[in-house]
Amino acid sequence: MKPAARDARELLIDGEWTAPDCGYYEVLDPARETVVGHAPEASRQQVHDAARAARAAFAGWSRTPPGERAALLDRAADLMERDFADSARLAQAESGATTGTARGMQVAVGIARFRRYARGALEPVEEGLAPQINEAGPMGRAGVFGALAVRQPVGVVTCVTSYNNPWANPAGKIAPALALGNTVVVKPAPQDPLSVYRIADALLEAGVPPGVLNVVSGAATAVGEAAVDAPDVDMVSFTGSTAVGRRIGAVCGRAVKRQLLELGGKGAALVFGDADLDAAVAGIGTTYAFYSGQICTAPARALVHRSVYDEFVTKLAAYAGLLKVGDPRARDTVVGPVISAAHRERIEGYVELGRKEGATVVAGGERPATGPGFYVAPTLLADCTNAMRVAREEIFGPVVTVVPYDGDEDEAVALANDSDYGLIDYVWSGDVARAFRVARRLRAGGVGVNTVGRNMEAPFGGFKQSGVGRDVGSYALHAYSELQSIVWPG
Repeated sequence: MKPAARDARELLIDGEWTAPDCGYYEVLDPARETVVGHAPEASRQQVHDAARAARAAFAGWSRTPPGERAALLDRAADLMERDFADSARLAQAESGATTGTARGMQVAVGIARFRRYARGALEPVEEGLAPQINEAGPMGRAGVFGALAVRQPVGVVTCVTSYNNPWANPAGKIAPALALGNTVVVKPAPQDPLSVYRIADALLEAGVPPGVLNVVSGAATAVGEAAVDAPDVDMVSFTGSTAVGRRIGAVCGRAVKRQLLELGGKGAALVFGDADLDAAVAGIGTTYAFYSGQICTAPARALVHRSVYDEFVTKLAAYAGLLKVGDPRARDTVVGPVISAAHRERIEGYVELGRKEGATVVAGGERPATGPGFYVAPTLLADCTNAMRVAREEIFGPVVTVVPYDGDEDEAVALANDSDYGLIDYVWSGDVARAFRVARRLRAGGVGVNTVGRNMEAPFGGFKQSGVGRDVGSYALHAYSELQSIVWPG
């Protein structure tokens, strides 16, 4: 590990910036392969110290009036707005996002989530239940019993964030957890942790009490392991791969810790013969443009009716060919780099695997000549079957696989559901009644009908191996709470 540099950050533990026990590591710009800054490498003991500080702060923060918690989150959002331009430049530098994505989908969405959960802190946490008439018996005399269902904070929450959005993803965990009165230990993704420290800067300046928010980063897996297994942690909120989610689930299961796991996806995009193909191509094409395909909600597995298959493949190949790959700071760039050289090699390995499995590479398939940076050309693999690994495993890059089918909607649904994943699927059809009928048959946590758009109050989470639990909107407030019942005689 490297010594401290002028651009190095420190760990946030119990309200104090703390020098890391294990030195610092370089954070790279994936577009230029240059050093953006230096992030601190926490020791296992420091991670456990952060969790212990969060435990000590919980009693006071959980009793803080909701209005005060709301005001603090709003103040933090104001400070984030003040520093918007600098934060967007940093987010772009460490994640490789295009300018529009860094500004509009990373920092702006992160701020919006703090605003949303400032309001969320004021949402009712008590629900009166219908009275119940009890007969006399071993439990006592006859009477009418009232009841309340009360949402209580879980306690200390570890938030392990994803690298594809270093603002919106952490904000979507930190803000609702704090709004409900939990205290938090954040373990940022090692590839782009510096933006999370910017979020912490704003919360500290807004007046968050010591120990309520702690940030411990590190490139070593031991840091994340310590953040999960720390005895003072009551809940783990994780966004990332299903493989890592399984390991987290095993640790949490042994200690009966609460979990919110948003894991992998292999979104099926059903394209029926009566679909608006241009709309379907534009939607499925977001797999290329949005985070360079590094997003679990990508419609990366197109299931296309044979009657429109050739036309669809031709249109999507043409669409992919129009997308400029290159420096995300350039105004006309649509597809920026992927996060690292290792991840680029992983994606390229899947493309080569597709060739060996019998897929036809219709677009892309070669490394673009862009100079430095971890770039992958938008790639279209046609003539796939649902049994191929490229159609079943999450590639997490700008690669779309296309599987033709000949039958009716039953066959389409069967193909879509034949997957280990079930995060978000999509349906394109000119028959809206059929589209909604099919949507209800899909084993996925969300379904987009003729759109890849999202309603940010709708619950978000997956079926099967795509995760456990739901967040977004008020559902995130529920996720970071425990239900308590209070019963009394009337």
